[in-house]
Amino acid sequence: MDVNKKVVLQKYISLCGFGSRRKAEELIKSGRVKINGKVAELGMRADFSGDKVFVDGKKIELKEDKNYYIMLYKPRGYVTTMNDEKGRKCVADLVKDIPDRVYPVGRLDKDSEGLLIMTNDGDFANNLIHPSKNIWKKYRVTVRPGINEEQLTKLCVGIEIDSGKTAPAQVDVVTEEKERAVLEISITEGKNRQIRKMCEAVGLEVARLKRVAIGTLKLGMLKPGRWRDLTESELKSIQK
Repeated sequence: MDVNKKVVLQKYISLCGFGSRRKAEELIKSGRVKINGKVAELGMRADFSGDKVFVDGKKIELKEDKNYYIMLYKPRGYVTTMNDEKGRKCVADLVKDIPDRVYPVGRLDKDSEGLLIMTNDGDFANNLIHPSKNIWKKYRVTVRPGINEEQLTKLCVGIEIDSGKTAPAQVDVVTEEKERAVLEISITEGKNRQIRKMCEAVGLEVARLKRVAIGTLKLGMLKPGRWRDLTESELKSIQK
């Protein structure tokens, strides 16, 4: 990479290990980024040899060290952020032993649990969450009361929620008991609290929500609060 060549500020921030370009855009919009002493704006460009870029008052620099690609089992009760103004538990607390700053790829809401990918490779993160990739994400969802055929059909074909109509989903009934059912729901989108809102729209209450797979990556036997590196074969598989 030519460090003297100006790149868009989102790419600059991402290459410095501060998450995906989408995350970098959020940082710029919120006024947390300065370039050469001035508050940054979208559309600005920077180069690594002559410009000084700061995020939250800390100078950031090009990462030339090891890239980390990890799988974390996010427990319920943790927010998917690196810090929280309300003092809530963050996923950053679970990866303190990693010798570099890694960021979550996508989100799981506070009351949900399961598979979360974290990395310091901004391009990898951007590719993984880009809508054009259509990567399936599978969730194990416990709902109340039981589900009927009409509700099942609506979830599969797409349903209106506050952010628009959802894309078709794959929905399978794993177990069904009186006043309770366990579903496996797979979606390619990542709208805010999408699974919960889909279920609420058809009259179902979500009692538990756990992400068990992202594309070819499976949570497996990983325990809540623990993490592991992706294997070389897993990394190659998901990058395809």
